[in-house]
Amino acid sequence: MNYLIDILLIALGAALINNFVLYYFVGICPFIGVSRHVGMAVGMGCAVTFVITIAAFIAWTITTFVLMPGAPLTRLAASLFMPAETAARVDLTILSYIVYIFAISSSVQFVEMYVRRFFPLLYKAFGVFLPLITTNCAILFACLTIMSHVVGAENPADRWDLGRALTLAFFGGAGFTIAIVIMAGIREELELCDVPKPFRGAAITLVVGGILAMAFMGFTGVDSGLREAMTAKPAVTETSTSVPAPAPPEEKTLSKAFDFHRVSTPIEGPANILRGESCPG
Repeated sequence: MNYLIDILLIALGAALINNFVLYYFVGICPFIGVSRHVGMAVGMGCAVTFVITIAAFIAWTITTFVLMPGAPLTRLAASLFMPAETAARVDLTILSYIVYIFAISSSVQFVEMYVRRFFPLLYKAFGVFLPLITTNCAILFACLTIMSHVVGAENPADRWDLGRALTLAFFGGAGFTIAIVIMAGIREELELCDVPKPFRGAAITLVVGGILAMAFMGFTGVDSGLREAMTAKPAVTETSTSVPAPAPPEEKTLSKAFDFHRVSTPIEGPANILRGESCPG
């Protein structure tokens, strides 16, 4: 149950609460450059989501099995040249930036070949921005965030597994898609408005981006509230354990039911009857 709660909160946080673009301000270049039309924004969002998911998978795998201290593959290779205790302390996280950039660039090349082959019009619309996904800092930010939760966790039980890493990456890309599509829709509407000349172009785009960021601040605290609501234990009301014994049934006797009253005094008849002297008939 706690694992599902973590997955839900990571997904909600990456998509809305801690949106990569509107909260951390990473990935601003494609957010501004490819948000003129909704169609292009949707294509860019899908491409970034695919690349960031593949890059996160490669980053988590390499970090867990090669880069982090005590990684199994590194320890096995290092034990051939040094004692086992020294091999267990080998830390290659200093190479993380190089490895992650290599993984991101490989994923981008794969996406570029796929889009050029099956969506030539979309490939022409992307122009130079598709190869520039390689330098999208949102993707590198996701890889570094995953590394911090794998290497930086003090308790081994708190380390992120592959499921948490892929959840952060996929919903981070979904949050990027939401932000860039909203921006593209607003910019299409702004083309029909009489925007003052000093604010046209990048100026009004940055102003709209700032307003969107303030709007997304309304989600702040939703994750902590959800965690408290889903992990709170139901309140137990104290009830008295001593149950009063039922009253014994009242004994109903014939005398009590009809309440007889004994007559202590004999019924006196006429004096002559008692004596037997005369008959009253």
